[in-house]
Amino acid sequence: MKSSAPSIPYPPLRPASSPALLGWTVIALACVLAWDMSALDMPMAHWFGNRQGFALQNDWFMVNIAHEGARKLAWIIVMGLSLAIWWPVGWLRNVPYPRRIQLVVGSLIALVVMTLIKRISVTSCPWDLSDFGGVGHYVSHWAWGVTDGGGGHCFPAGHASAGFAFISGYFALRHDLPRAARLWLAAALVAGFALGLAQQMRGAHFMSHTLWTAWLCWTASWFCDLLTTRRLARQAPADTAMSPDELLAQD
Repeated sequence: MKSSAPSIPYPPLRPASSPALLGWTVIALACVLAWDMSALDMPMAHWFGNRQGFALQNDWFMVNIAHEGARKLAWIIVMGLSLAIWWPVGWLRNVPYPRRIQLVVGSLIALVVMTLIKRISVTSCPWDLSDFGGVGHYVSHWAWGVTDGGGGHCFPAGHASAGFAFISGYFALRHDLPRAARLWLAAALVAGFALGLAQQMRGAHFMSHTLWTAWLCWTASWFCDLLTTRRLARQAPADTAMSPDELLAQD
C-alpha cells in the first residue's frame, strides 16, 4: 500500500553508529551500574513505604490514571504512529517511509525485550517483600536464579517502558529532523521516568528497575536504527533517485 503523502527522496544517510552515541550509551550504562552498586534501592523504597505497605499502592489516581490510563494512552500513540506509516500528517511527511516504520518497530522491539526479560525474572516487586508487609526478602536482581520468596517477574519496569519505548523516535528522526529528534527524546525520557516514579511510589518497582528499562529501551532502539540504516545503505547506490514508497513497492 502506498502512502497518501507526497513521496520524498532519501536524504544523505547519517551513520547509525558514532563515537558520541557509543559514548552516551557507555556513560548511561556506567550510571545504571553505579546505582546498583550504591544499594540505594531499598532506602529509596522506604521513602514511600513501611511494614504496613505502600500508602499509594491502591490510590485511585495512581492506579487508574498514572498506571492504567498511561498504559492505554501509550498503545493509542503506537496505533496512531502505525497509521502514520501510510498516512503521515504534519512533520511526519518529512520523514522517509522506512524511518516511519523504524519508529514503530523500534518501540515494539523495546516492549518485547522488556516482556521477555520480565517473564524469566525471579525478582519480586517491593510490595512483595517483608519490609513492606509482604512475605519475600530482598535479593538483588544480579543474583540470577535466586528466588526471594515473592511473586517474581518484576524486573525490569514494564510500565516505565510505556514511555521509554518511544526512545525509538529519537533514532528514527535524528537522520532527517535532528531538532525534532532531540525534543522527542526529552519527551520519552520524561514520560518514562514519570511512569517509573509513579510505580515506585506504589511499591511496584525499585529505582534500578526503571533505570535498566531506560537503558535497555535505548539499546534496543539503537539496534533497530543500525539494521534500518544498513538496509538503506545497501539500497542507496542503485536507488538514490527513488522514493521510499517506490522502494517499498519493489519489496
